[in-house]
Amino acid sequence: MPATSASTIINSILEAITQSGGVAVYALNTEETHPAKFIVKYSEQNFTIWVYIWTLTHGGRPSLPDEYRIQMTGVNSPLPMNPNGYTVLMGYHHDLNMFAGFDINKHRKFTVGSPSVQIDITTIHEALQNGLAFSTKENNEIVIGIRADQFLHYVIDAEKLHKEGKNNKLTPLLNKAVSLGKISNIETKGLSKERKLIIANISRYSRDASFRQQVLTAYGYRCAVTRAQLRLVNAAHILPVPVQESIDHVTNGICLSPTVHLAYDNCLIYLDEHLFMQVNEEKASELVSVKLDAGLVEFRKNLNAKIHLPPDKKQWPDPEFIKKANKYRLIPGYH
Repeated sequence: MPATSASTIINSILEAITQSGGVAVYALNTEETHPAKFIVKYSEQNFTIWVYIWTLTHGGRPSLPDEYRIQMTGVNSPLPMNPNGYTVLMGYHHDLNMFAGFDINKHRKFTVGSPSVQIDITTIHEALQNGLAFSTKENNEIVIGIRADQFLHYVIDAEKLHKEGKNNKLTPLLNKAVSLGKISNIETKGLSKERKLIIANISRYSRDASFRQQVLTAYGYRCAVTRAQLRLVNAAHILPVPVQESIDHVTNGICLSPTVHLAYDNCLIYLDEHLFMQVNEEKASELVSVKLDAGLVEFRKNLNAKIHLPPDKKQWPDPEFIKKANKYRLIPGYH
């Protein structure tokens, strides 16, 4: 596989950050440099990411047909680390649009030359299905396959995943978590609180990614209110996650553009049982009273109409979730 251009890899990282729920800008003036640096906003936090990344190519050894590797060219030992954010060592498979994550602490220092770091391609294929996949190399290094929509989740937890994943009991549980398997207390018995937290985080990331994919696919990546696509849509829960009855199922989801999503979460609008998106007149009146209603008339134009729905009626919002959500959100007429 020929080396992927730096611009392609950078754009793939930017797209992966978007797919995993963040917003990013490339922070350098040139593309041919290591590490690639990004400024990211994610979950109301701002941070920087340094990414050492090369194309994943076949290892070339006939005895190891599934071995792929990165060749760490153009860098010197030791690799500089980001003092105010995250630093990761990765490979990129262009044809699959997939990433590999390596333990940077194992490869930060190296002898003169261009060291290579390997991963089994089956780990990448497993991550293509489940979002993340974990495997242990002969040198006890944990390597991780990463789908684009799990990119930020990996970056944030990379150090812990590579460090704690060396536990022989943890790696199988992590792979079970990403496949949405139920993990019993017996299986986690004897693990430290930190390792249990890692498993819980991976389970949550995987559920979130699965829910997001289900909802976006069902709605054709189109906002249910504005009908816009433009890769600017989110998967919103109808009945919020903190509510006990909430589930990560497509019938408890709706595809919304960011502004509409904020309006929904802040109860300015709500979905009724007839699948019409309505203005919450109490909230609208509050905005008028404090003179923050500029744009409200224009905003109303896409409302009080039936939303764009999935072609499959089995994926339409469940009326019971709608009623419970409106009661929880204190929508007039529901509480």
